[in-house]
Amino acid sequence: MDTLVTLAQLVIAASIVIVWVFRFDNIVVEFKQYGLPDLVRNMVGASKIALATLLVVGIWYPELVLVPALLMAALMVCAQLAHIKVRNPFIKYVPSFLLLLLSLFVAAAHAGLIGA
Repeated sequence: MDTLVTLAQLVIAASIVIVWVFRFDNIVVEFKQYGLPDLVRNMVGASKIALATLLVVGIWYPELVLVPALLMAALMVCAQLAHIKVRNPFIKYVPSFLLLLLSLFVAAAHAGLIGA
């Protein structure tokens, strides 16, 4: 189970870096579509990158993981609500929904709710 949790942490972190660093142009367009200001976009991006970093560091320091995983899940709920607000097609909901599930899985594992 530990291997799956570690893999989930790495998938979350890698996904965040890919989207918020290498595909930032798409983020700019999406946040304009949502009607959110640049400051909010930048704060969300910085938060997600910081949380992703903590998830990676948490591989060696597991006590750091629970709060970042829960905060990442909360941000993914916000992403879902943004997609609902602008009535995006279903396919746009999938990435943030999968990251939400992975974040909840990681949080549950580190809270001792699942695992061996």
